[in-house]
Amino acid sequence: MSMRPARLLLAAGLLAAMSTGSLACKSVGGAKFPLRVESGKHYPTDREGHPFFLHGDTAWSLIADLKEEEAHLYLEDRKARGFNTVLVSLLEHRFSRNAPANAYGDKPFADNGDFVVPNEAYFVHADRILHKACELGLLVLLTPAYLGYGGGDEGWYREMAAAGPETLGAYGRFVGLRYRHLDNIMWVNGGDYDPADKDLVSAVANGIMEEDPNALATVHGAPETATLEFWGYEPWLQVNNVYTYGPVHAAAIREHKIGRGMPFFLMESAYEFEHGADEHRIRIQAYHAILSGAFGHLYGNNPMWHFGGPGVHQQTMEWKEALDSPGARSMEVLLDFVSSVKWWLLEPDSKNKLLIDGIGADMGRAVAATAKDGSYAVIYMPGNKWVTVDLAQLSASSVQARWRDPTSGEVTVVDGSPFAAQVQSFKPPRNNGRGTRTGYWN
Repeated sequence: MSMRPARLLLAAGLLAAMSTGSLACKSVGGAKFPLRVESGKHYPTDREGHPFFLHGDTAWSLIADLKEEEAHLYLEDRKARGFNTVLVSLLEHRFSRNAPANAYGDKPFADNGDFVVPNEAYFVHADRILHKACELGLLVLLTPAYLGYGGGDEGWYREMAAAGPETLGAYGRFVGLRYRHLDNIMWVNGGDYDPADKDLVSAVANGIMEEDPNALATVHGAPETATLEFWGYEPWLQVNNVYTYGPVHAAAIREHKIGRGMPFFLMESAYEFEHGADEHRIRIQAYHAILSGAFGHLYGNNPMWHFGGPGVHQQTMEWKEALDSPGARSMEVLLDFVSSVKWWLLEPDSKNKLLIDGIGADMGRAVAATAKDGSYAVIYMPGNKWVTVDLAQLSASSVQARWRDPTSGEVTVVDGSPFAAQVQSFKPPRNNGRGTRTGYWN
């Protein structure tokens, strides 16, 4: 047993404990694309073998709704704030001002049939935005043909059914060939729907894979769907995800247990300024995912995801104002924390061996994870109640405990630290930087 004190990181919100051919996209200080999935690892690695933490923003209508200069402004802002991933639709059906045309009036397909004859002008605009993301070193989660909620008019499912698998396979080969030189793309098949005809989605996905067999792919299903239960182990499906509006912890633990080691991330939960979600809920969702086995998460807000186009919920600000939302600032603090630890060592405390009391439930649930080597642990506490922790689960005889404020990033040593490696109780000492006793960590 090490004689150095272990570290416990507490965030009143978070409590943590720790023992004392392709176009190579730029990524200064970040991942070196392309990403790969390796057997036995619950996270992707970059081309140098480094673990990749997905810290993303949701920008569905970026290609369809914005002109090039505005799209660049958005991407540069997100890069500057530490985001390394964006989720984007290649085609838009409803959620942009000129749908399905882009901001310049270019439609994605010629008038003789959707998915039959791609319009070069439309895809040249898409090229420029995707190349800008590559230049900035951003991973793009790219949806080739968003289905639409329930297979309705929000997406392309009806047009896909009319086109049929053969035509869709050709479209998949078209986009796969067009973008296989970009090594920063992960394909996101589907879109808010568990299709009645899976072959339509698989035709596009398999077409992409024919032209770009090394590209990773996942799928965006209906909310609350267990992806692997619905889709099974399709040859094009290498990355799993969670999509839930309920407690993220429960959904993430389920995927961690049944995923057979397939890496997963939080694809979607409530967006900021939708479903009554404020910065506090945004933080809960992200930390619940990361401490429950996910290799990352996507954040979203309204109106950011649809920019100037129509959305689903009422918007209270313009998208440029939303760039600096409270939730976005919380995500910067989250990234600072993740970057300060070996996050890839974390295993969820799914059997409550570390966090033994004061756990709570639903959105108020405290969550914990412990490094495989016992060198540190993290507990995120959404509220201000006591939690009881068995510090003997760590590898050292004494534990250095710290609070971290998830709104400001301020770190303070817990009174009485270091602690003997035995059962101890902790409670947030004061309000966080936003004036509430919620969300401490470290």
